Amino acid sequence: MIDSQQAGAALSDIDDIVRRVRQSQFYRISGLIVIMWGVLVVAGYVATYARPQQGYAIWIAADLIGIAGSIAISAFSGVRSGAGTYAIRMTIALLLFVGFGFYCSVGLGHFGPRQVIVFWTLYTMLFYALAGLWFGYAFVAIALCTSALTLVGYHYAFDMFLLWMAATYGGALILGGLWMCRT
Repeated sequence: MIDSQQAGAALSDIDDIVRRVRQSQFYRISGLIVIMWGVLVVAGYVATYARPQQGYAIWIAADLIGIAGSIAISAFSGVRSGAGTYAIRMTIALLLFVGFGFYCSVGLGHFGPRQVIVFWTLYTMLFYALAGLWFGYAFVAIALCTSALTLVGYHYAFDMFLLWMAATYGGALILGGLWMCRT
């Protein structure tokens, strides 16, 4: 027979395990989404490098596929894990992120193509770094390195800038996603 203190300790242990499982599921789901976006970013930059005249259409398609894929991954994973509000929160967060970024890059700024690329990369890495403050400093390091490499590429990659961005930005997203999936 166990006393009330032992029962309380056992329930506390169970709560801790449940919290860790949920956190692990969150990392796994988020990691899959980040990897998917990394692959789309690599494909988008390579396709834009190969067919620059189709750049806007390529990125609209990549963004729509990414948004639909993010919603599908979070909805499917949320149903299985019992976290049904995850898909709604992820969708709202994604829409806010894209809406604000679009307004800043198109409505406020009059950027050329290279400046738009740098803006979206730095904007994304800002959120990566902020997430790292709560979820692990590896994200902060990835964000800082990616931002620095983006600025180096902006100033020195010239004709290879799109391929540079495929490797640095897409690679950072894939690396971060893989790191999330392993936790």
